[in-house]
Amino acid sequence: MKNVDDLIASAAELADRGLSKGEIADELNVSRETASWLVERSGTATEPEPVEEPDGPHDIHVDWNAIGSGGARLTYVGRALADLLTESDGPAEVTVGIEKAGVPLATVVSRELETSLGSYSPAKHQWDEGDIDDISGGFSRNFAPVEGRECFIVDDTVTSGTTLKETIEAIRAEGGVPLACVVIVDKQGVEEIDGVPVHSLINVVRVGEQ
Repeated sequence: MKNVDDLIASAAELADRGLSKGEIADELNVSRETASWLVERSGTATEPEPVEEPDGPHDIHVDWNAIGSGGARLTYVGRALADLLTESDGPAEVTVGIEKAGVPLATVVSRELETSLGSYSPAKHQWDEGDIDDISGGFSRNFAPVEGRECFIVDDTVTSGTTLKETIEAIRAEGGVPLACVVIVDKQGVEEIDGVPVHSLINVVRVGEQ
């Protein structure tokens, strides 16, 4: 995707497939507000949501399809993420991937660091309208449990930090201990969330008015 028109078309296609706005945000690596704006502009929204910025929300789209579409490239990036985590307090017992994009990355990290593999589905995947606080995420029972275990958290992108914060809280609620988070791209310059360090391969720094 090279421009906003491509993003709007992709948002329309995803909405037509029945994805929630939270899932669209996750697929396009944008905030929920940006996803709502894109769906509204595509004409598929039944009730357009007001957006304060007339030209759209201030956000940065990250397209890492070139990595995700190649198994070898994905493995190399996963190894780089694992290397970043060696700088953290550890070792961890479980590497938790945040669905969807974080899980394949976490699989590589888990193999490199010789940990078990966990999977967390965030609340935003079920969010479409209204207050997301009324929705909860959950851990997949098809993967390793986090109870009583020290954990690394893996995702592709930090947009606002909300999903990482939710995952940290969910691990603690299960009796686990989050040691560190790692992502490919950090759009906010986040160094830590709730006392848990956040490592990233790429930091995006915005220059000028926001």
